[in-house]
Amino acid sequence: MSAIFNFQSLLTVILLLICTCAYIRSLAPSLLDRNKTGLLGIFWKCARIGERKSPYVAVCCVVMAFSILFIQ
Repeated sequence: MSAIFNFQSLLTVILLLICTCAYIRSLAPSLLDRNKTGLLGIFWKCARIGERKSPYVAVCCVVMAFSILFIQ
């Protein structure tokens, strides 16, 4: 089943996108900072969410990992 139709898979993809963008921005800030608008601006916004809401994102990642490993 596609990640679009399965809500848990969609949340997993979004969390991975946020974490990946925040990590890439920590290594190479100029790579994401030059694309703040448009279609590629989504990655910059995900990086900002990952930086500013990092405790909440970390808790969501742990909860998602627990649910994938032990509930499914």
